[in-house]
Amino acid sequence: MSRTHGLLLSVALAGMMSSLTAAGAAAQTIKIGVNEPLTGPFAASGTYVVNGAKIAADEINAKGGLLGSKIELVIEDNKSNPTEAAAVAEKLITRDKVPVMMGAWGSSLTLAVMPKLMEYKIPMVVETSSSSKITTSGNPYIFRISPPSSVEAAEFKPIMPTLGIKKADFLVINNDWGRGSADDFGKALKAQNIQIGLVEIMDQAAQDMSAQLSKIKASDSDTIMVTTAVEQLTLVLKQAAALGITKKIVTTGGSQNPDQLIEQAGAAANGSMHLTTFAPWYPDKTPDPVATNYFLGEWKKRGFAFAGATESFRGYDGIRTIANAIQRAGKADPEAITEALWKVDFTGLNGPIKFVKQGPAGKESGQSMPNLYLIKIENDKVVLSGS
Repeated sequence: MSRTHGLLLSVALAGMMSSLTAAGAAAQTIKIGVNEPLTGPFAASGTYVVNGAKIAADEINAKGGLLGSKIELVIEDNKSNPTEAAAVAEKLITRDKVPVMMGAWGSSLTLAVMPKLMEYKIPMVVETSSSSKITTSGNPYIFRISPPSSVEAAEFKPIMPTLGIKKADFLVINNDWGRGSADDFGKALKAQNIQIGLVEIMDQAAQDMSAQLSKIKASDSDTIMVTTAVEQLTLVLKQAAALGITKKIVTTGGSQNPDQLIEQAGAAANGSMHLTTFAPWYPDKTPDPVATNYFLGEWKKRGFAFAGATESFRGYDGIRTIANAIQRAGKADPEAITEALWKVDFTGLNGPIKFVKQGPAGKESGQSMPNLYLIKIENDKVVLSGS
């Protein structure tokens, strides 16, 4: 063999060894699928969640990862579309081989993903969606850390008397989240002898809600219960103010991002009230002040606006929940992670994360019960009820 050929062979072998080493290192990561809306109507919220998830992953990896391996977030955009959300789930499972997922922000998106979880037996931690159907339809691979609208409505019950509501109209987004919220809150209000008036719906891409708001203005209700994402809610508040509506406005779903409302809706946001599951404005009043302050510090360090914290914490707690389960499982295996999720027990940024069973016997989903806060926007500031 000539010296030249020998050198070429050595270089080739070195390249092969380098490739094998890199492949081996890549194989050592534990993949977690992240299925969120990064474009479309819910893009702002989905991006906040993903950025929160990245903080959790970096924190875990800085402490040595899990089971001797780093975790790797495989992030995909479901484009705020249910069909796309289901396709993303299948891709994450079949191509990326993730043993567990987090997603998919909106209730319609999550409901579209759920058949894929059943088909492939892959667990998913639901970080945001609130439709009651998600945990009552018989899917044992669902573990939700956000409150369903039924739980949110139940926790709203002791707050109702303080608001003096006598009759409420609803204005909700036309999807499973909005319709489910109107149904659950409607039942809760009726149980307190509060009358239900109009139930108006708006398409998720709608920009003009003046027709629905005009009907509501003409009604004899004293309160408007609103369910939609922050982008559309901003428009609702502005248009309600322009129409001279002075009724109480209470939003549900914990996805309102009050700081963003203050910034974008201005004075139109003043007086509005919002049910939320995280109170970053008052970190020392949260269930784990040390974790809250760490998370908020990281959020600020990365240059993100404080306003995103009310959404981003969901991604942070979602990944921490999955990591807790993987550690308990002792391996990155879907079946073992599913079983371990039932044993998860730690304090998240908005309360204890521990799953109780919901749904038909033998096919129960897991539901955690976070804290609920009522906040009000007054003089362009967030005020915590009772503070």
